[in-house]
Amino acid sequence: MILTGLEFLFWGLIFIVFYAYLGYGICLYLFVKIKRFFEKPPLPSFTESALPNVVFIVAAYNEEDYIEEKIKNCLQFDYPKDKIEFWLVTDGSTDRTPSLVEQYPTLPGQTFKLFHSPARKGKIAAVERVMSFVEAPITIFTDANTDVNQQAIRNIVRHYANPKVGAVAGEKRIALGETGDATGAGEGIYWKYESLLKKWDSELYSTIGAAGELFSIRTNQYRHVPPDTLIEDFVLTMGIAMRGYKIVYEPDAYAVESSSASISEELKRKIRIAAGALQAVWRLRSLLNPFRFGLLSFQYISHRVLRWTLAPLALPVIFLLNISLAKNGAIVYKTLLICQICFYLFALLGYVFERKQLKIKAFFVPYYFCVMNYAMYRGLFRLLAGRQSVVWEKSKRAA
Repeated sequence: MILTGLEFLFWGLIFIVFYAYLGYGICLYLFVKIKRFFEKPPLPSFTESALPNVVFIVAAYNEEDYIEEKIKNCLQFDYPKDKIEFWLVTDGSTDRTPSLVEQYPTLPGQTFKLFHSPARKGKIAAVERVMSFVEAPITIFTDANTDVNQQAIRNIVRHYANPKVGAVAGEKRIALGETGDATGAGEGIYWKYESLLKKWDSELYSTIGAAGELFSIRTNQYRHVPPDTLIEDFVLTMGIAMRGYKIVYEPDAYAVESSSASISEELKRKIRIAAGALQAVWRLRSLLNPFRFGLLSFQYISHRVLRWTLAPLALPVIFLLNISLAKNGAIVYKTLLICQICFYLFALLGYVFERKQLKIKAFFVPYYFCVMNYAMYRGLFRLLAGRQSVVWEKSKRAA
């Protein structure tokens, strides 16, 4: 059968969307299976006496509701107390966050340092003003509103026994809480799938970037990040990967945070991330050259770039082309159009039920999928208009 130009475009766009969201995962799984058959690398480790010194940085803005719990969380880490320093960097906080840090009682041997600046310039500016003081070989970053597991630092640090490792990404987990609404269900499912892809990416060659909730770097690999960078954690770690180091994914080092309080709150976060993702695609454009970066380019394009660019653009075009092709009477196009209509109706029902606070999870995933792709359009327009500030507008979290 000879395809017309419209049919060729239709199936090509379907392939892009399928590959971006599911196909790459399937390919990744097969590649990893093959690699495991031929290669079983030993687990890296340090002896207890050789464990490296670590600086654990918490960047915070107006986190008085979380900061004391964060400090308690830090004090529970299973890591030698004389080999870890906790630095709390407050970026323009106007609430009690700095005073709560200063007044918190610590035990002998525990090192907490407060770095407060009254000017609010954004997270990367806060990090940059303290990085020049870090002398430890390993720097770990986390957010103030996350709960990190006790073994996280050990599980992160052990990978640096391999000199080829330049960064280690922890796992982000979503606590669904009692509401179980569309935000929590959608975000939780998304991050479980993302975590699986990151694990396989790491096994194949390198994880593609790190999430700011929990990640670490070799301190000597820190490089200046432009102060207007919107997703600094991703740009920072991908810069390390571009210099020939691997980013390892460590699922046994995880940070748990509550889901957004509502889809509208989650949308604010997604729009900012979308704007930052598109900004990163432009600034890391040299990474699109597989002749220079090889497998890293393949992973980057497959896992990130397609989801951030062509896939969201393809979705409305696919729907419109499907309507046109279904008019010709071919059963395959009519069937696909019905499937698309049902999918978007489920997303619409998910929106209605979320507004009415009804817990019907079957509609949460299509709704969350549509919200994510809608956010990419909003992020693009905001980036082009120059209206996306580097300063975070915090999203409210579920109780």
